[in-house]
Amino acid sequence: MPKTFIISALVEHKPGVLYKVSNMFWRRGFNIESVAIGTAEQEDLARMTITIKGEEKDAEQLVSQLEKLIDVLKAARLDPQKAVIRELALIKLNASDPKIRSDIFHYVEVFRGRIVDVSPTSAIVEIVGSKDKIDAFINLTRDFGLMEVARTGETALIRGPESVRIDV
Repeated sequence: MPKTFIISALVEHKPGVLYKVSNMFWRRGFNIESVAIGTAEQEDLARMTITIKGEEKDAEQLVSQLEKLIDVLKAARLDPQKAVIRELALIKLNASDPKIRSDIFHYVEVFRGRIVDVSPTSAIVEIVGSKDKIDAFINLTRDFGLMEVARTGETALIRGPESVRIDV
């Protein structure tokens, strides 16, 4: 049974790198479940967090293959028990009914989310947390009238002094 793996990679922050990395996964027959990328500690570097499903040996092989790409400076598979993993979701819900609007506000409080926009007919909710937390909120509020969902994908850092970085 396939497991979920999170791979962190420090890459050069330039055009085409995301394409090269995703193409390497595609050539090996892996679907990327989520990818999050942004500027890292140095402006010329980016940190990429890639979530995939597969077998243990596949994850190790993918990390090894990633490190062979010229634009990838370092890559590592993250142990979920030793990492902080978060995702952000923006969820637009139908809030035209006052009772539903009240329920939405209550669930947002329970999930420690935020209402980031309200109109007479809708509300946009921001939820930050684990994939499971976001999935639970979406499933709980789906019947209210789920209008749109935008998710960042998981992003992660290793806990403690260990890190996926290069010494400059």
